[in-house]
Amino acid sequence: MLKSHADPRVTAKIGAWVEYLAIYDCMLLMAGGQAIILNRHFGLNEAPLEFLFTNMGYWGFMSTILCGIVRHFRRKMLSIPFEALSLAARNVAGGDFSVHLDPTRKDGKKDYVEVLFEDFNKMVVELGSAELMKNDFISSVSHEIKTPLAVMQNYASALQNPEIPASTQREYASIIISAAQRLNTLVSNILKLSKLDNSELKPTQIEFDLSRQLSECALAFEDWWERKNISFSAELSDKCLIRSNPELLEIVWNNLLSNALKFTEEGGSVTLRQTEQHGIVTVEIADTGCGMDEQTTSRIFDKFYQGDTSHNAEGNGLGLALVARVMEILGGQIHLQSQPGKGTVFAVELGHPQINISATKQQQNANI
Repeated sequence: MLKSHADPRVTAKIGAWVEYLAIYDCMLLMAGGQAIILNRHFGLNEAPLEFLFTNMGYWGFMSTILCGIVRHFRRKMLSIPFEALSLAARNVAGGDFSVHLDPTRKDGKKDYVEVLFEDFNKMVVELGSAELMKNDFISSVSHEIKTPLAVMQNYASALQNPEIPASTQREYASIIISAAQRLNTLVSNILKLSKLDNSELKPTQIEFDLSRQLSECALAFEDWWERKNISFSAELSDKCLIRSNPELLEIVWNNLLSNALKFTEEGGSVTLRQTEQHGIVTVEIADTGCGMDEQTTSRIFDKFYQGDTSHNAEGNGLGLALVARVMEILGGQIHLQSQPGKGTVFAVELGHPQINISATKQQQNANI
């Protein structure tokens, strides 16, 4: 329990005179009722004035004792716990997330004060985690932005040298364009994540052909797999009508396909597979790339996390964080199987009530 300190904002006092007078009035009312009963049975019409004053003094004394008892229990059960809660809340507001409120009861039972303390402690832990994530996010964003900016600045400065050959100038210009594209992708992904986290993007549900969308997303990477001599195959249904948000799902397919092609060496293979069973559509993207160990797979969906540091120049660690957030919004699931040196398989399951499968034709193999 935190040590309580008087808060100058609290002006109400425990055991104020108005409370004492209210209790005393109740006592006198009770005494009056008692006097009426006694008078009826024993006749108190001739009671001396001294008796009346003594009786009033007695009830005044009893009112004082009762006020003290009420004040004691009120302070013990309400004022002290809420003083500690107020102090803890001020500390949290000041940025101290190590605050912890201990139970006030010693019998192990819980009343509403105990439950309030328990919920407050949970809230502080969540706020501390959120603050740590925010600081890590800002640090990671700063680092990721500084890197391409430094590349662009250095090569732009080098281009100012008039003695550089034309071929070298084109090479430097290509590097600058690549760094600018990376920076643009980073900013776009940050904005998308921000909108998704703040629920600014409302997932509008429309009916569309998932098979066609997968084909179009795959064809957008055709130059990539041809350049790296990667064998790309697709096993898709003729048609798969679902009701969901195509824009958000496109983020998923583009990021998963991009990762598969990025981490697959020349001469490797990537497979896009779509199946439907018991009302659940599963889309698998498998590659024969470098794979991941358990430590990497456990953190792969964290923002800015990059397990393979040798590929840092090719990404910013936000793609899979976007995928995970989209799956959370759409109610789908994503599973991961990977082993170092044996490739990776991402499996996306679309079976939530928000994603209604309207019609699915028989699956067939196809090379895109």
